[in-house]
Amino acid sequence: MEYKYLGKTGIKVSELCFGTMSFGANADKDNSNAMYKQVRDAGINFFDCANVYQKGIAEEYLGEFSRGEREDLIIATKAFFPMSDKPNDRGASRKNLTASLHASLKRLGTDYIDIYFIHGFDRNTPMEETLRVLQDFVSQGKILYIGVSNFAAWQVSKAIKISEYRNLTPIHCIQPMYNITKRQAEVELLPMAKEEGLGVMTYSPLGAGLLSGKYGPGKAPLSGRLVNNSMYNTRYGGDFYYKAAGDFTRIAEERGMHPASLAVAWAASHSAVTVPIIGGGNPEQLAPSLESVNITIDNELISEIDKISPPPPPATDRTEEQTKFNYGAILGK
Repeated sequence: MEYKYLGKTGIKVSELCFGTMSFGANADKDNSNAMYKQVRDAGINFFDCANVYQKGIAEEYLGEFSRGEREDLIIATKAFFPMSDKPNDRGASRKNLTASLHASLKRLGTDYIDIYFIHGFDRNTPMEETLRVLQDFVSQGKILYIGVSNFAAWQVSKAIKISEYRNLTPIHCIQPMYNITKRQAEVELLPMAKEEGLGVMTYSPLGAGLLSGKYGPGKAPLSGRLVNNSMYNTRYGGDFYYKAAGDFTRIAEERGMHPASLAVAWAASHSAVTVPIIGGGNPEQLAPSLESVNITIDNELISEIDKISPPPPPATDRTEEQTKFNYGAILGK
């Protein structure tokens, strides 16, 4: 396992981050603990969580499993989504973030969180208020770095500029969705992150299991997130996704690779990505993702994957900018 600097933070994280979203859901406590030990044995020191994952159970498990080696770990967690039916138990207001942070610290059994993420963009709270309360958390030593997840590039840029203008702690890290069937991040988020020197943790490299080798045209398991969960079924529903999954599995198998290993390695290969987040329901499911560090993505492989899931056009929609057929310069290179 290699270690990389996370943006401008000065901290080094493992080249894979372990996501705990399955803790207490499709992974019971025994399997969760087994996976924790599995990734620690593999050298992973970076863990991603959120308060909304099983309403705090994932944080409780992670806190229990990591007891005794907290200082060796980089732990990220998040707040934003509703934790109850109470009207103020959600969002990025000072009230909710303060309550959410204290609850997360207690569940994780720690005095501080390395990276505290706002899990979504709050259109009902001024961004300056959110950034000021995060600044307070940093000043109090309760969080070390700030991250945002599921933000558009303009929203991240706005936060960066407000932080600069008001002399507040800046955004250090972003967490966008990214896999071969969800490439929107390539248009503006990833170029922006590279330009600003942000750490990038991408989630869902397997597309909720779509790229695990179990899916294809007319092919799906009897159960799984894509089958049973309406959110993921909506996100990855449609002929394109299943065809891409089938073609991707063929590409991986022709090269003697597990599709999950290749999917994670592909996400990690983008020059703006610091680490992809991996996960699983049990150690057996998790193993192929850990093997991704042994795969080298070359230009030939990238070209073949691009044929089944083409990269999106640039933000200007001037596709010719990426070729020699323009006014004389290949922009963005």
